[in-house]
Amino acid sequence: MSTRPTGRPTGTPRRSSGLQHAAPNAGRVIAGSARGIRLDAAGPGTRPLGDRLKQALFAILEDELRDRRVLDLFAGTGAGGIEALSRGAPGAVFVEADDRAARTIRANLARCHLDGPSATVEASDVGSWLDRDAIRSAADEAFGLVLVDPPYERSDLLLASLERLGATAAARFLDPDAIVVAKSFWRDAPPATCGLLASERTRRFGETVLTIYRRMSRPATEA
Repeated sequence: MSTRPTGRPTGTPRRSSGLQHAAPNAGRVIAGSARGIRLDAAGPGTRPLGDRLKQALFAILEDELRDRRVLDLFAGTGAGGIEALSRGAPGAVFVEADDRAARTIRANLARCHLDGPSATVEASDVGSWLDRDAIRSAADEAFGLVLVDPPYERSDLLLASLERLGATAAARFLDPDAIVVAKSFWRDAPPATCGLLASERTRRFGETVLTIYRRMSRPATEA
């Protein structure tokens, strides 16, 4: 879902090849209206949400998707939010700082016939967007499911995002019982609680850990 540096020397130009050369293993939609449609990635620096992880994650979330608007942070290919929309989520906002990746998300939505007013792509830094634009974006309907997948080497961004989502002020754009899914490298798994977020379960897949939080009415230590 997230993008990471490719290691290309600074100042070395890269020819843009458009979307016709997808990154390896960009994945496909697992279930729902767009089942089987393959997704493009902006390039080899994008780390998509793998099919195995998507299948396991959405098996857990399936029963709650239809009532939850989705916020896909560090969206990369948009695979997480697109899977949710395909399975019946009422809407999604994708936040991705890389302009090329944001354009690819829009193309993936169109390919899956999921583009339209219920799907919005924001080309923005995630922290700035949460601080500045999240409340505006949730003016009509708050978010009930948040996917957080920064680059593995930026565990600081994961923690900073969870702190914002677990803050009391986030009640202005999150449902009272919002679900937050954090994807991380297994050595850098996030804490069990973060403000009003309390972990309900964790699942490990090789080097990847999924931590599933639910937003509480008060910090878990006071419950």
